[in-house]
Amino acid sequence: MAAVLLWLLAAGTLLVSAGANEAYDELHETYKKGVDLAVDKLNSHVGINRRFLFFKSLLKSDIQPGFDVTYIYHNFYLKATTCSKGAVNTSSCPFRNDRPLMDCTVCYKMFGDEIETEPKPYVHCIQKPKLTRVMVQTRLDHCSRMSYTRGSPTLLASGTPN
Repeated sequence: MAAVLLWLLAAGTLLVSAGANEAYDELHETYKKGVDLAVDKLNSHVGINRRFLFFKSLLKSDIQPGFDVTYIYHNFYLKATTCSKGAVNTSSCPFRNDRPLMDCTVCYKMFGDEIETEPKPYVHCIQKPKLTRVMVQTRLDHCSRMSYTRGSPTLLASGTPN
């Protein structure tokens, strides 16, 4: 009986950890690059002890003005895992449910398949309970000021909620 319970617990852990990467795997490559930027920045902070992984998209938007250029806006949640931030293999890192979500916004310009250094990619992450309306507006303002061709729609005007 104990062996069956142990097996069920192990199987449940595998299912939970598989879900940790499933949402990320479903993202288009252009959005994955921005998520990776945010994850790297967050996991590089000295005060962060656990690894954070992509959890869920809130708003995704892209503008393709032509010439293989794309402007990306992505608002999403990152969630803490049980793995230390130095963990390389994140496929076995189940999410923790005792920590607040990190609300992140990234916006950046891509040329082809690479993020451009100019304008500088914007990454802002904060614990969800600490996010204020002023911070949300600051994020939107910053991303709207990125270099767009005159007369083209703004990046946020083409957003699709998820």
